Amino acid sequence: MNKTWWKEGIVYQLYPRSFKDSNGDGIGDIRGVIQKLDYLKELGVSIVWLNPVYESPNDDMGYDISDYRNIMGEFGTMEDFNELLEGMHNRGIKLVMDLVVNHSSDEHKWFVESKKSKDNPYRDYYIWGKGKDGNPPNNWGSVFSGSAWQYDETTDEYFLHLFSKKQPDLNWENEKVRKEVYDMMKFWFDKGVDGFRMDVINFISKVPGLPDGHVWPGALYGDFGEHSLNGPRIHEFLQEMNKEVLSKYDVMTVGECPGVSPDMAKEYVGENRNEMNMLFQFEHMGIDTDGPKWNYKHWKLPEFKTIMTKWQVELEDDGWNSLYLNNHDQPRMVSRFGDDKRYRVESAKMLATMLHTMKGTPYVFQGEEIGMTNVKFENINDYKDLEILNAYDELVKGGIMKEEDFMAGVYRMGRDNARTPIQWDNSENGGFTTGTPWLKVNPNYDEINVKNALEDKESIFYYYKKLISLRKDNEVMVYGKFTEFDKDNLKVYCYKREWEGETLLVILNFKGEEVSYQIPEEFKRRNGEIFISNYKDVEIKDEMELRPFEAIVIKY
Repeated sequence: MNKTWWKEGIVYQLYPRSFKDSNGDGIGDIRGVIQKLDYLKELGVSIVWLNPVYESPNDDMGYDISDYRNIMGEFGTMEDFNELLEGMHNRGIKLVMDLVVNHSSDEHKWFVESKKSKDNPYRDYYIWGKGKDGNPPNNWGSVFSGSAWQYDETTDEYFLHLFSKKQPDLNWENEKVRKEVYDMMKFWFDKGVDGFRMDVINFISKVPGLPDGHVWPGALYGDFGEHSLNGPRIHEFLQEMNKEVLSKYDVMTVGECPGVSPDMAKEYVGENRNEMNMLFQFEHMGIDTDGPKWNYKHWKLPEFKTIMTKWQVELEDDGWNSLYLNNHDQPRMVSRFGDDKRYRVESAKMLATMLHTMKGTPYVFQGEEIGMTNVKFENINDYKDLEILNAYDELVKGGIMKEEDFMAGVYRMGRDNARTPIQWDNSENGGFTTGTPWLKVNPNYDEINVKNALEDKESIFYYYKKLISLRKDNEVMVYGKFTEFDKDNLKVYCYKREWEGETLLVILNFKGEEVSYQIPEEFKRRNGEIFISNYKDVEIKDEMELRPFEAIVIKY
């Protein structure tokens, strides 16, 4: 196992629109991030993943890019970005940016040219097709509701958009497109950027001919997945990217890869594959949904443990994990996997303990370190996320779901749960802005905020700080072999990590109740010491009386 900085690092995911507003326009910006760099240093993170700050019309909050080499005016200037990069490097923090190249904005100059005529030099930068009997070229549905095809009168053809109609898919079969992408990546690396998180990167290779997708029961459109996820040329494209760009720099790459199994993952991130360093898999993110994300499915702990352990064990010797339970596209983890009411602090610390004691690189999504929760806006108009609003139009206005059922799904799974502004203090708007925030602040900011967390030595923040510090000083947390115990236990997740004569035993109570737990036989009558725990006064016994959401790590 090769030792590298990106395996040993801790990543802080920073969603700039909601982080800190420096000029009172209600939108977080680069200068706001600069103001808070010392906060990130205090927490101890070593890498920041910055969500898109490129020029964009903002149809999908910056994931529709109109100029890959410029900064969005709302966020600031390139000079601001350069100052941010220098400020991070001066504090020993590396900066990883988003690479969004499955699609661009329809306002990108390439697409503006592409739609002018069928013989335009940029026509084949995108995926165009003739309609069939007044219908699109195939039956694919978009991630954001509706057809994945948009008709364009100018040339009487349709263009493909797996996401919003303002996000036309780039044609990776075109060598010129790939060269444009590689040149753009070099532009940022030459500036000093330390890597890329690659947005839906396993979507870029489509099956030739773009055949119809399977129509699942109750679905209005065909599923593009089997024809556009992990497509026939995906590894060829990524190995070419590595050869032309990535191999020339000491950088970190992490691919967002829905729909991959551990065996598939090894092809993307295997040590000798020359593609990417690590990926985000989504298997555990589907544990509580039944089909569409708005439909809840009750989950049991053994199911969750099976998924988490599988990814630990199967990538153990070849490949690398990304460890996360929330991000800008997922709800808040303490609301989803913990108890955001009675045991918010305890369950937030317990979940963090799991993420930081597993093998892989931990990701901390902004606000997670103070235990921010999901939000309930009563009015659909208070939501800004394109996915929520499009689904509301299709499902509620279309008579497919009752409004109360849909809103329950939004409260549980909507992306805006993660995007409410950071709660810095208990002043108006949580100290995020002196203006009107682009998205309402969670009303619980009076209780849950950074100021309160920094003043309380027992806060979630300081627990994260300790976990991060321990991980930097204990290679067993990074490289140790993972072994699970009691996989069928309905309440406790227990595993050990072993590395060069050191062993950590991790015991996690996932329930809001007291649980008696017999420690594994091999640890009975052995002398260990408490490494970290989320309660005080922990006594090591053969039979542990675990308190609600208790996390105990014992070092042997």
